[in-house]
Amino acid sequence: MTSHPTAPPYGQGTLAEVMPSAGALLAVPGMTDSLGLSEWCRAADGDVPHSVTVLLVDGLGWSPWREMLADTPALAGMQARSLSTTFPSTTPTALASLGTALTPGGHGLVGAGFLLPEDGDLLHPLSWGRTPHPLAVQPEPTIFERVARAGLPVASVGPRAYADSGLTRAGLRGGYPVGGDTYAEVVEGVAMNARGLTYAYVADLDRTGHVFGVSSAEWLQSLAEIDSLVDRILDQLCERDLLLVTADHGMVDCAPHDRVRIEDLPGQAGIVIGGEPRMRHIYCPPEDRDSLIMSWRQELGDRAWVLSREESINLGLFGPVLHDYDERIGDLVVIARGTTALTSETDSIVSGLRGQHGAVTDAEMRIPLLQARGRRPD
Repeated sequence: MTSHPTAPPYGQGTLAEVMPSAGALLAVPGMTDSLGLSEWCRAADGDVPHSVTVLLVDGLGWSPWREMLADTPALAGMQARSLSTTFPSTTPTALASLGTALTPGGHGLVGAGFLLPEDGDLLHPLSWGRTPHPLAVQPEPTIFERVARAGLPVASVGPRAYADSGLTRAGLRGGYPVGGDTYAEVVEGVAMNARGLTYAYVADLDRTGHVFGVSSAEWLQSLAEIDSLVDRILDQLCERDLLLVTADHGMVDCAPHDRVRIEDLPGQAGIVIGGEPRMRHIYCPPEDRDSLIMSWRQELGDRAWVLSREESINLGLFGPVLHDYDERIGDLVVIARGTTALTSETDSIVSGLRGQHGAVTDAEMRIPLLQARGRRPD
């Protein structure tokens, strides 16, 4: 390999800094506005917002949105800057960083599927139920808990099916749950709870991108619906209320000819496959690791980076990694390059999707941070 993947700029402009910066706007003790929102979001009269709503649009990458400015007037009318998501560029890792303000190495949710050494099983956070206990996997307090302890109202608006999921209880716990299964419910939930800090989540754009791809007419239609949602939210918020719109990751299209089957690579004996098609955690017997790295590097060439656990940590991809969490990271960390998809029989449905994310391309890592005040007179 002639280069290495670049780590996100943790602490200087990533998704992990959004919530503490929002908390600082609300004068929550101990929270730091590292994104400079206090100046960026200040009204013309110098007034700071009385409430902050953070709308997380799953799968809204910066680059494809910027190509559609003419078709997204509400989003285009907001003040815009870009941030980096966390690594890997996947929903459970990014949402945990959003909710806790920690790097992936600090909260321990290091991918779409990773090994918990204490019980020897793979955890897939998107299908996480009651076990293992979320507090055992991620015990650090969330921003929502800290804001609530400061005496401010905190609400979480989103699909009811996610309200008590393992991922929510691990990385996003602490907000009063408000059902938002439809866009109409999201608008109402945000409007009725704009008193302190509100978090809202919508998943449709990501789902559409996975199935049809980010260059599809279906994705563009879904993006237009997101724009309409934002327009309706701004109509319901007052001038003293601030809306921030951001995302957990972008996406790339991976055609069938881009796919490389993990099971076709050498040295399959004893390996456990985690992660997802754009970023794989590979767990293997210790005595096989070095030979596996060498053979996979030779086999994959420029289609993927093949790193050891130590290399990925030293490169800062996960940020500072707590010792308790280092073995959750694969013995091999395999990061797809270009539009390669590292497919596997272990997740055949996900591997067959057109839109993918998890790696470190600009299309996957770069996300928007947009802001606007509500339109209703106070």
